[in-house]
Amino acid sequence: MGENPIIRDKLNMSSTIIRTAALMAVFTFVSKLLGFVREMVIAGIFGTSYIVDAYVMAQSIPDMLFGGIFASVGTAYMPTFSEITEKNGNKAGDLFTSRLINTAVVAAALLSAVGIALSANITRLIAPNFSAETMELTSFYLKITFGYMVFTCVSSIFDSYLRYNGSFLHPIIAGYMQNAGVIIMAVVSAYTNHYLFAFGILLGYALRFLYQTAAVRKIGYRHSMSFSLKGEVKQILILAVPVFIGSYVSQINSYVDKTLASGLSEGSVAALNYGHILVAFITGLTTTIIATIIYPKITKAAINGEWDFFNAAADMGINLIMIIAVPFSMGAMVFAGEVVQIVYERGAFDESATALTGTAFFFYACGLAFMALNEFLVQIYYSLKDMKTPIKCASVGVAVNIVLNLSLVGKMAHGGL
Repeated sequence: MGENPIIRDKLNMSSTIIRTAALMAVFTFVSKLLGFVREMVIAGIFGTSYIVDAYVMAQSIPDMLFGGIFASVGTAYMPTFSEITEKNGNKAGDLFTSRLINTAVVAAALLSAVGIALSANITRLIAPNFSAETMELTSFYLKITFGYMVFTCVSSIFDSYLRYNGSFLHPIIAGYMQNAGVIIMAVVSAYTNHYLFAFGILLGYALRFLYQTAAVRKIGYRHSMSFSLKGEVKQILILAVPVFIGSYVSQINSYVDKTLASGLSEGSVAALNYGHILVAFITGLTTTIIATIIYPKITKAAINGEWDFFNAAADMGINLIMIIAVPFSMGAMVFAGEVVQIVYERGAFDESATALTGTAFFFYACGLAFMALNEFLVQIYYSLKDMKTPIKCASVGVAVNIVLNLSLVGKMAHGGL
């Protein structure tokens, strides 16, 4: 009897994904180590002080308000770019990419200017429970962090461009540049003035952008200064609207968490941030890699109508993610305190900071498998250009989060959040 071609293709794809994932895991591990070095440097210098609270809030606000716009464009980009490239060739794909980037840069510059002008008002609105000192510092940091939006709007598009063309390592290496900028300015601010601290975000994204620009040019991309809001660019903007709504709905969770945490004991916002970073480290090194590799494959399959391959890839991705995520979730819950102590406890990060962060990490770890699976399922819908179903699911999640936050924060403080 002959071998089933679907099973054969699935086995070959599985082998390729595992090899690629292993290589990506090594590079991602280095990237995450740099990320941890960044957080350890910050924790060692500033602990869970009001400076970190202001820094975390100022870093989050641009994402909460406008970041979803550019992230949604980057997400909707790959299915549209795939369709154009598969049907009309690489030159048509590059022209579409150029027009989209040019439009995004203009929009980012305008939104950044508005954010900088209204930074004090935005801070009072989003973090009303901050002390006067923390609020003033957050407002100053916010003027700086709004500036990186110009770079990040291009980065999300370039990341998708590189991955579609099979270049999975360059987006990871670009993260090295970003972490380096933050570390450099954290050290500089420690020996000079903490007001310089937030400049690290701007420097990091600028370095990331420069590296990505070199990487896409190396694989053949040529930028054009052409502008157009018609055709495919208009199509992707239409597709991006529901993606933006979905991402903005998800950002409400972060906003509610941080707003409620800002009224708790000092360091609660920072503890939630440190705990979330640990979970992001685990998923970024494991399940996110699987989703990243499979997404371009199922996108191409959907465009070309190769539904057997599409179903096989989606099925394999779900199984691999659950096999990896469940044991990691259980391990993180059992050793939450020890992990936080090993990673963070030094310098200004004392035992009380470890206790705060350990609680946050434990409860984040409870949902690790669901976070990982959700990320992949959303990409499956996006590959099919179904941008509405994830919005419905995200809306339900936000409603549950708000109800549970309000119910639990009084008894469990930031652990309830």
